[in-house]
Amino acid sequence: MNELSTIPGLARFLGSSYTSFHAVEHAAAFLTAEGFLPLSEYEPWQLERGKKYFVTRGGSALIAFCMNEVSAFKIVASHTDSPALKLKEHAAWHEGPFTRLNVEPYGGGIWYSFLDRPLKIAGRVVREKEGALHAETFVSENDVVIPSLAVHMDRTVNEKFSPDLQKAMLPLYSLGEEDIAGLEGAISYDLFAASVEQPFLSGKHGEFLSSPRIDNLTSVAASLAALADMELAEGIPMAVCFDNEEIGSRTLQGAGSGFLKSVLCRIMEELSESERESVLMRSFLVSLDNAHSVHPNYPEKCDPTNRAVMGGGVVIKGHAGGAYMTDALSSAVIKRIFSRAGVKYQAFYNRSDMKSGSTLGAISVSEVPLRTADLGLAQLAMHSAVETFAHADYLELLKGLTAFYNAKTDDLIVK
Repeated sequence: MNELSTIPGLARFLGSSYTSFHAVEHAAAFLTAEGFLPLSEYEPWQLERGKKYFVTRGGSALIAFCMNEVSAFKIVASHTDSPALKLKEHAAWHEGPFTRLNVEPYGGGIWYSFLDRPLKIAGRVVREKEGALHAETFVSENDVVIPSLAVHMDRTVNEKFSPDLQKAMLPLYSLGEEDIAGLEGAISYDLFAASVEQPFLSGKHGEFLSSPRIDNLTSVAASLAALADMELAEGIPMAVCFDNEEIGSRTLQGAGSGFLKSVLCRIMEELSESERESVLMRSFLVSLDNAHSVHPNYPEKCDPTNRAVMGGGVVIKGHAGGAYMTDALSSAVIKRIFSRAGVKYQAFYNRSDMKSGSTLGAISVSEVPLRTADLGLAQLAMHSAVETFAHADYLELLKGLTAFYNAKTDDLIVK
């Protein structure tokens, strides 16, 4: 058992991974402690069977794998980013007696949930050192807050609230004219105002875990934890942690990039084109991103017969329009693997009269054609500054991913 295989370890990862850059930094440290060797995209690779490796891209995406015979890939893909408020350049806005931060939305957050709670300025900063450019993670020493307008000044606030993102969502930085501390000498930055609420348990038995970034750092943590703990079986198990899913994945670090394809090609370098195609056809991708649990206050928002529930185990997601890539073949593969391992699972579909969310599976398949199933954990308050799920489901997911990584190649194929 490793650090990310425990609920306290997961909570520490959630609470300290303010941005995708911090998530990858913590993931790299975890993998190094577990015996994984770092690779660089800038250098040639000399891979040895039986060894474990990882490579990062842009400081916010990561791929880890255990080198074995190249018979098939067993891939679990998730994403490192979550909705937040991104600082623009010249972010310190001096007006009147205050300095505020000029921000814009990153992803589709429940923005009112970011009001009146502690936020950190966090992300990465680029500086020049000894003639070279260096990027490093950044976290402000001080918290900031976005104060809401008092009810006395807006008597309609409890009727309907739709914040003006250029006016109502600007963090208050200081009294007086101040520049952002810690950015001295910075050439550029990718910084966010991110929720720093610490994870906490709730419910009569402490069965719920609430935290920022449950979507989708629970998936990142589970894929890495299962990979680190597994005993090498057939094929090559791999955890892929993309960035920028919340804004469409069409970036250099996203699922729409060539990152995964590039790593697979390097691993299959010695194979002919025909052999490569055969390996990919035997391979399998789990697209791992969370799903909506039935909400106790709004049960009518869920499908009548395929509603996921917290505590019900791993969610298998389906959608006729292809928002999720699960089909009868990939669903059968996952259900059999999970059933053999005693893993609880459940089905999820959106209501037919509601627009479905999407995730990275369909985008990944457009780059690398692989049999794919979309899985996740059931949660509430998705895209809020603080989300909630039943932490027993995380342990089911770990068991399920371990079984998937250990599956025989023939178990991934429907004839």
